[in-house]
Amino acid sequence: MNSIGFHEGERAVQRRAGLEEEAARLEGMLLPPRLDGGITRFLAQRDLAVVTARDITGRLWTSVLEGTPGFLEAQGSTLTVHAAPPSGDPLHDMPAGQSVGLLTIDFAIRRRVRLNGILTVSDAHTLQIDADQAFGNCPSYIQQRRLAPDAANDISGPEPEREATTAGGTAYEDIIRKADTFFLGTTHPARGTDTSHKGGNPGFVRVEDGVIWWPDYAGNNLFNSLGNVDVDPAAALVFIDFTSGSLIQLSGTAELEWVTPGSPSDDGGTGRRVRFHPQQVRTSSTSLRDGGTVSPSPHNPPLAA
Repeated sequence: MNSIGFHEGERAVQRRAGLEEEAARLEGMLLPPRLDGGITRFLAQRDLAVVTARDITGRLWTSVLEGTPGFLEAQGSTLTVHAAPPSGDPLHDMPAGQSVGLLTIDFAIRRRVRLNGILTVSDAHTLQIDADQAFGNCPSYIQQRRLAPDAANDISGPEPEREATTAGGTAYEDIIRKADTFFLGTTHPARGTDTSHKGGNPGFVRVEDGVIWWPDYAGNNLFNSLGNVDVDPAAALVFIDFTSGSLIQLSGTAELEWVTPGSPSDDGGTGRRVRFHPQQVRTSSTSLRDGGTVSPSPHNPPLAA
């Protein structure tokens, strides 16, 4: 992770999308960061983060981290996370020395920050990341909701049981089909790992014959996730049902599909879709709830047949 700027996968996707010039204007966002000022205050106020890394077998997963404000502590170029995936989570005891991608988000104010780097400490209570990249994203496609821990499922209580299955079951598919939000983890063999937020109107994620797919909506034109997929198909998803607390983690492979913009079936108007092939699935729960009050993002495109 010594190179600076876009890698070959990001440039390939930017080129095919015809957005190289637009992306070039933002390449400075990828410079090595110093975690101070506004970004430090934003991190310190969060109670939710999502992290992508490889488990002890080398499989890529994305996991949810919960804490109280202050559990994300930034200093210099180092982020200390005073939390770790619990026992039963596929990233519990994830090995240090690997690249990781972390995203923290405030749904209420529609703001998110991505931080990528090397995991230097990993134990039962703490993760420490030496940041290589840290930048904010626009508020598009973030559904406004206010999260609060459910008193009956407080994070200070017993850890929830987690069920591991191979892909092919359908118990989790209804949650995915109704989702308005999920998180995508991807990786590049030399340039590191990334976690991104994806959002849209309920139904924007489809499940067909065991394959999960969604339209790629217009974004910041960096194509961090799709650039990774162009080079390495390993990918991970996590879905949270903020009403019931159900949490679905999936590990598998992803592919970018190019179509003519406006083609039959939904392409988000960009001519791009992403197809995810799950290989392993974990089901568990989270304490975070939104009380059922959600304001959809005004940027959500209408669903197409």
